[in-house]
Amino acid sequence: MISEVDRTRIIDAIRQAESATSGEIFCVIARHSSEYRLVPLAWAALLALAVPLPLIYLTLWPASLIYLVQLAAFIVGAIGLSHPSVRIHLVPSSVKHDRAHDEALRQFFAHGLHLTQNRTGVLIFASAAERYAEIVADSGINAKVTQEVWDDAIAALIAGIKDGRTGDGFVAAIAKCGAVLAAHFPPGALDKNELPDKLVEL
Repeated sequence: MISEVDRTRIIDAIRQAESATSGEIFCVIARHSSEYRLVPLAWAALLALAVPLPLIYLTLWPASLIYLVQLAAFIVGAIGLSHPSVRIHLVPSSVKHDRAHDEALRQFFAHGLHLTQNRTGVLIFASAAERYAEIVADSGINAKVTQEVWDDAIAALIAGIKDGRTGDGFVAAIAKCGAVLAAHFPPGALDKNELPDKLVEL
């Protein structure tokens, strides 16, 4: 999803942003936030449940044959709907939003953004399949900055990804986050880099 050139640009953008703040910025992009493996099975089950009714009323087929048709409908439906490009479109938007949000929180804690000395870690997260982006900030930042402040950065990230310029989207979001952090959390006298400057691709 990210070329080596863009990866280098993103790392440089993180370093530049962090040079003006004691905050820490970390980036994660995921192809998807969940496999959604049960979704095709649920739709296939609904299809299989609907198959017998017209056969019972419109044919003289025996119950055993109708059962076989029902079973075949379930198997074919489950296999056909399990293709990733089809599966993601069967998932309700609210479910995709919740799964992507949960994954953002998992990544925040998995990479130790909650362990910085002054609780000033910021995660810039994007999940491609769900078309979802979020900025997760630690408690030290949330005490001074509301979630609405990050809207411009999220909009820049989403615009870049939508236009096929994922690297540009991350670079713009990092710059905007860096400006917010610099305004509220200037670098201290003993400022140190507590987290690696990197983009993680899942």
